[in-house]
Amino acid sequence: MTITPTTLARAAALAAVVAGLAYITIQLIHPADDVASLATQAWTGVHLLSFAEAVLALVGVTGVYLRQVRRLGVLGLVGYVLFAFFFVLQSAFNFAEALIAPLIAVSSRQLAVDFVGLFGQDPAMTDLGLLAVVPQLGGALYVVGAIVLGIAIVRARVLSRGAGILLIAAAAVTPVAGALLAHPLDRIAAVPMGLALIWLGVSLWSHPGGDSTERPSSPRENPLEPALAV
Repeated sequence: MTITPTTLARAAALAAVVAGLAYITIQLIHPADDVASLATQAWTGVHLLSFAEAVLALVGVTGVYLRQVRRLGVLGLVGYVLFAFFFVLQSAFNFAEALIAPLIAVSSRQLAVDFVGLFGQDPAMTDLGLLAVVPQLGGALYVVGAIVLGIAIVRARVLSRGAGILLIAAAAVTPVAGALLAHPLDRIAAVPMGLALIWLGVSLWSHPGGDSTERPSSPRENPLEPALAV
């Protein structure tokens, strides 16, 4: 099999599309954020799916960034780093929700209640330490990162500008939904973000090669140009 930049770009595009579909699906099947759900297969399954979604989204967003890296500039780099780190944080938290939280519930029920309630707008009764700031940190990375990256995508004019605009709108509506809608109704705000990831993935699949408006580089300047045979 020969691995080329086009192959890698389309693999990242597929990852973004699958992540977007999974992100939407998760909101529809997510069990209640309470300790009673921890012992169910639905809880474990949904959070393992969420873990996979976060990893795929990270791959997809990385592909989107690398496809237009020369055109995104510093603004795009900042947006990518913030948005990508959100998915790193999400994957770590989802892993703990799926495999660690059910074990905690056996010996420390209140800690488990407070842990699963972190994103449910419920005040914690135990000292969660740095875990208590995870929702605020994750929210900031999600909103600011997506908005900044979306602006850079619109300005770059390499992939779909509509996808960039939807990414901005999806991020901007999240804190509004959180303020106006009670949990879990606020999950509806994740649907536009899922659609934005899908759109970006489709655009990347359709335009996986080099942009003709970018400065051409010689083979020595672009070490990714030759195919890597494996």
